[in-house]
Amino acid sequence: MSAVLESAATPATSTTAPSPTTSGTAPAPGAGRKWLGLFAILAATLMNLLDATVVNVAAPAIRTDLGASYTGLQWVAAAYTLTLAVGLLTGGRLGDMFGRKRLMQFGAVGFVLSSLACALAWSPESLIAARVVQGLFGAVMIPQTFGLIRDLFSPQEMGKAFAAFGPCIGIATILGPIVAGTLVDADLFGTGWRMIFLINLPLGLFALIAGHKALPAVPPIAAGEGIRSLDALGMLLGGTGMFLLVYPLVQGREQGWPMWMFAMLAGAVVVLGGFVAQQLRRSADGKAPLVQLSVFKKRSYASGVLFVIAFFGAITGFSLATGLFLQLGNGFSAMRASLTMGPWALGAFVGSGLSGALMGKLGRKILHIGLSIMAVGILALYAVFTNVSPHVGSWPLVAPFLVYGLGMGLIFVPLFDIVMGEVEDHEVGSASGALESMQQLAAALGVAVFGTVFFGHGGAKMFSQDSLDAVALTALVSLVLTAAAFALGFLLPKHARQGGGH
Repeated sequence: MSAVLESAATPATSTTAPSPTTSGTAPAPGAGRKWLGLFAILAATLMNLLDATVVNVAAPAIRTDLGASYTGLQWVAAAYTLTLAVGLLTGGRLGDMFGRKRLMQFGAVGFVLSSLACALAWSPESLIAARVVQGLFGAVMIPQTFGLIRDLFSPQEMGKAFAAFGPCIGIATILGPIVAGTLVDADLFGTGWRMIFLINLPLGLFALIAGHKALPAVPPIAAGEGIRSLDALGMLLGGTGMFLLVYPLVQGREQGWPMWMFAMLAGAVVVLGGFVAQQLRRSADGKAPLVQLSVFKKRSYASGVLFVIAFFGAITGFSLATGLFLQLGNGFSAMRASLTMGPWALGAFVGSGLSGALMGKLGRKILHIGLSIMAVGILALYAVFTNVSPHVGSWPLVAPFLVYGLGMGLIFVPLFDIVMGEVEDHEVGSASGALESMQQLAAALGVAVFGTVFFGHGGAKMFSQDSLDAVALTALVSLVLTAAAFALGFLLPKHARQGGGH
């Protein structure tokens, strides 16, 4: 949810810096085709949005049908975001080399086929494997979207395009979990939870047909460089390091934290250190690295990366823990759980709209305002969880969810532009790509940490004090991460990067 709302509001998160050579090299499509192309891009974006959030609602139904363990449920959520984080380091570069339209369509085909594989999964392992493939194709598809919008529309029309695109994403964010709950409970044609993945088939088909007809085939800006210019070793090192970091956090509780788990965490530090060294060597050799490490010398950007990890880890992990509590610990149906959490998404939608109007005047202060409002919402949720027994109804959660979502939404729109405030023009593409990747890694870490805390303290025990105590504890973890983000916020640039990071 967060990734797409933030991206819709600001094109700064595109992994590819724009180039003046990309405009005017293809015939400008007519007005009707421009908007058809925009809707094709929107459909592709919606598939990513849905698959990043629907598992939170459908997880209990998946567990019942496939016999997944609680750790397996964590992997169903984390496998997608972790793979997406790794793939995003290269996805934007592929668009530069082979063309954005071609890569978005290739990614959409793979995303649809992997969604079908998710729907046909016969075991937790097969579903997790299909989610990994989904993440890889999502990493190819998503980085092309904002470049394609720039290819479709002139600078004078760009505001109208994003004015239409942003609210559509916001509405979808509100309706996404509700649609997921409805599909699970409706059990259409006996599909149950599988329909949350099958819904990607019509969306993907529309994206492919409309995109083929309306998206401009602008020549790639890095054509002819060849596959050898891709940093395969860097991607392997980065992906391995991220996996070694996340795996013990997900599996540790179930395995009893054996010594080899701690060895994996130590190995993550070594491998990620090797990734940094390899990126420095590649830059010294005059080759394009996955990440321009020079940008991390800027205190504001390095602090921004930590801010992104704390913020998105908190909201993603807490969202998963709360959704699981409402169904596994509180006995809600998927539909009731999604409706109960609806005010959270509504607040985020309203907050993102307000921040668009206020970010120019307030600068980074808006981040502190948003985090403060989030903290109030968390404390209100903690008060509810610690003062009801043996279960909680929907109504006491409405106001806290709304407040929490409002604060969260205030941060979505300006965050990346503020973090990028002191980044040099030649570093924008790499820096924004790294931020997107860290955002997805933070989501995977949030799922791992919050899932471990929740299940480790009896969060799945129906109508029990243990369940209430577990979700209350996750609220405190979220509060600590929110406080950490608040402190880091003072190290960020006071104002957003002019021109939306481009």
